[in-house]
Order: sequence, then structure tokens, then C-alpha cells
Amino acid sequence: MTCQTAKPKPKPYKLADGEGLYLEVTPYGTKFWRLKYRLQGKEKRISIGAYPAVSVADARKAKDEIKRDIKAGIDPVLKRLQAAQIQALNQKLDFRAMAIEWHEKQKPLWKPKHADIIKHRFEKYIFPCLGSFSLADIQPMMMLNCLQKIEKTAPDLSRRMKAVCSHVFKYAIATGRAERDPTYGLEAAMKKFKRGHYASISVDEFPEFLARLTDYQAHVHRQTFLALRLLLLTFVRTGELVEARWNEINFDKAMWVIPAERMKMNLPHIVPLSQQSLAIFRELSALNAHREFIFPGYYNPKKPMNKNTMLVAIKRMGYNGKMTGHGFRSLALGILKEKLGYPHDIADRQLAHVPKSGVDRAYDRAQFLPQRTKMMQEYADYIDNVLAR
Repeated sequence: MTCQTAKPKPKPYKLADGEGLYLEVTPYGTKFWRLKYRLQGKEKRISIGAYPAVSVADARKAKDEIKRDIKAGIDPVLKRLQAAQIQALNQKLDFRAMAIEWHEKQKPLWKPKHADIIKHRFEKYIFPCLGSFSLADIQPMMMLNCLQKIEKTAPDLSRRMKAVCSHVFKYAIATGRAERDPTYGLEAAMKKFKRGHYASISVDEFPEFLARLTDYQAHVHRQTFLALRLLLLTFVRTGELVEARWNEINFDKAMWVIPAERMKMNLPHIVPLSQQSLAIFRELSALNAHREFIFPGYYNPKKPMNKNTMLVAIKRMGYNGKMTGHGFRSLALGILKEKLGYPHDIADRQLAHVPKSGVDRAYDRAQFLPQRTKMMQEYADYIDNVLAR
């Protein structure tokens, strides 16, 4: 009744309730609960709320909770500020914002192309389902439903995106903006997936494939045919071939040096060029010497040719599901070992593989360049001999 009937006065005044709790009545008639306390020898005050929205009982309950914090050495004012900041962050940081922040942190560690792929996958597969939800609101079932939509057409990708989303939540936990990772354990509810090898023909099937490739040149764009021939002769990765630039080719030394930023393992790779490979590069020079890329795009020459162009050509040759661009690497490895008798170490190094063990990588500096130069010419000559039969 005292609180209800308290009238405003020309100056603010207090109605004490005990233990530092009091009701302050302002000249405008508003009434505020405040608590006076001491922490580390200093007197401080904290507001509890306005009366009558906060009743006497509510004010006393809040006082008791604050007293417990003070006894534990916690400043209630700082605690309230921290809670307000966390709440503001949680309201502002939905999953989209958190994922973008994590992506920006990781970006310097990735190749630009990989960073673009991760961002594209977020925008295409994850943000439409979960982007607008706060991190605290995302439940495991919501995460699973999103991943299962991807799983219908791309089971391998769904597991990759689960891992990427997990990294986002772990980053949020580490920075104090999430308490759990809702992706944990979801693999138990996802389809079992076993990654297979890239399709490739066997060494015994090579003569027929080579004959079909030679016959097919009349039905395909010249640049595409030359790209397939170079892929066969150099057995680099498809992306490494189509993104090749003229400044990487040294005609005098018969060398192609692929810079580290374009290689999977971030190490520069030397490809000794056979006379057959050099002849193809010279023909391409007559076609595209004024371009930055050796294989410019057909519709946009300022960009490289789409690597799927070669895959489409292989399918049209009748090798759909039997051969891929990456399959040229497996095929070459088989020929070098089975037909030409080269040891695995030399052939494997030409594939730009590195030792799996970190210790081995540190000590194994062998490049086998003289042996690889000889090997690449013998390999090209072997292909010519197969064609001549």
C-alpha cells in the first residue's frame, strides 16, 4: 500500500525496503526499484525495474539473486551488460551470418576456387533451409532434414556439407555464441556412402579407346580434341589442363611448370613435355596465342574452357561411366608400370602425388626429373606405336 499511495514530490525520494533495496519515486510520478550494494569496497547501484510492473515480491526475489552473485564476487551490472550483449549477438547472428563470418576466417587458408565452391554450396543447399534461424534454434532434426534433401541426389555432398556446418557450429562455440553442435551424430541417420574410384578403362582396353578417340576428331571441335590428346599425353588433372596459361610453357626447355596455387597439394609441378606434346602446344599457339588461357572458353574467351567439355566428348565416344578425365591418370600409371616397366615412385611423382607421411614429405625431395623426362617421351612413343598397329 505504501508503494501504491506514494505521491511525487518536487525532488526524487526513496522508500527503503531493507538490505539495500528501495523504491525511488521521481517528480514525474514514476517509481523504480533500485538496489544499493558494495563490491570490492565500492558502493554501487543497479536498477531492478519499474513499479508496478515489478511487484514488491518480484523486486525482493531479484534482490536475493543479485546478492548471491555479489557473494560469489560477480558484479551484477557487468553480468547484465554481458547478457545483453550475448542476446544482441544471438538475435543478430543467424546461421547465415555465422557461416559467412566463419567462411571469411577460413578464406585466406583456401584456394580462391575452393572458397567460391564452399560459399556456393552454402547459398544453394543450406541457407534456404536454415539461413534465417538463430544458432540456438537449430535442432538436430532440422539439420538432418536439410542434409537429407541434398542426400537424395548427392549422398557424398550431403556428408561434406554436414562436416562444413559442423565447423561453423564449432567456431560459434569457440567464440562463445553457441553451446552445442546439432550436426553431432547425424551420420547415423544418413545413407551409407562409399566413395568409389574415378572410372577408367584398363590397359588392355586402351588400343580400342585410342582408335575411337582418333576417329572422333572429325566430330568434335579441334580445341577439344587437342585437349583430350594433351590430357592423355601429360595425365595432369582436368582443371590443371584447362586453366593452363601460356606463361607456364617453356618451349625451349620442353617443360610445363604448373604454379603451386593451381595444384591440389599447393606445390609447383613440373611436366616434362614430349615432342608430341610440344607439337600440340604449337598448334594451340597458332589458334590461341593472343589469349591468356591456352584453352579459352568457346563463349567467353577471357575464361578457360569448361572442363566438362572433355567429359561430354568422352561420353559421346561411347565411354559414359567407363572413362573420365581423371581416368587418364589411372590409365597412364598402369601403362607406365605394366608396359614400360617404370617403378611406382617415378610414375607416381609425375602424377604430382606426394608421400602421405609428413616425415616422408620432409625428407623426400627427389624429383626424378631426368628419369621423368625420358619416361614421358617413351610414354608418348608407346601411344604412337599403339596407334600404328
